[in-house]
Amino acid sequence: MKALPSFSNTNTIFWKEVRSYFNSAIAYVVIVVFFVLMGWFYASNIFLINIATLRNMFEYAGIIFLFVIPAMTMRLLAEERKSGTIEILSTKPLHDAEIVLGKFLASWAFVGITVLPTLVYYFTITLLGDIDHGPVIGGYIGLMLMTGVYVAVGLLASSLTDNQIVAFMLGLFFCIVLFFIDKMLFVMPDFATGVLQFLSVDYHFSNIAKGVIDTRDVVYFLSVLGFSLYLSVISLERRKW
Repeated sequence: MKALPSFSNTNTIFWKEVRSYFNSAIAYVVIVVFFVLMGWFYASNIFLINIATLRNMFEYAGIIFLFVIPAMTMRLLAEERKSGTIEILSTKPLHDAEIVLGKFLASWAFVGITVLPTLVYYFTITLLGDIDHGPVIGGYIGLMLMTGVYVAVGLLASSLTDNQIVAFMLGLFFCIVLFFIDKMLFVMPDFATGVLQFLSVDYHFSNIAKGVIDTRDVVYFLSVLGFSLYLSVISLERRKW
């Protein structure tokens, strides 16, 4: 009988996954390319529109991560299942919840590291003109919550198959649905629009990015994130049935 879930086990898996990201040159390429792309959107506001804001940067970052994160997460559990190492892990005193949580936190941390260099643009823009700091802080908080949902959903997709390409396609599909669901309200019946809008990750991100942290938006992100991780744990447990 396995012991209760342990932070130590989760921490071990977390650092193992973080090292696996940075043992590859791809991680550094992703960070640099993302930083350069965000620099372009930042500069377009300053020099073309002449507005001191990071709004465009946050909006495009959310769309970029929509495609990048499913690619990041597709291997996390699918590769373990295909190689059989997930069975080896199951013989150790590890809970499936520890495996899922450790991998989730590692991927989310990598996203945070990717976003971190863009703070240079924030500090620079404060020197160039007056800026409303609330939307910037809200933008970073909203972006991290939104990417947390993307990572959790991508991890769920990876738990459903041992094929990384299938995991990527599933993760991308789930993320696209969550992002664009409120863009289809005009073809939906009136009674469904409120529910569909509430399910949209972009709708809640836009609210927080305005600089107003509403508990309803935070609860939405944490609920979708937590539910996706729970389903990932259930999916892993299927191998024991």
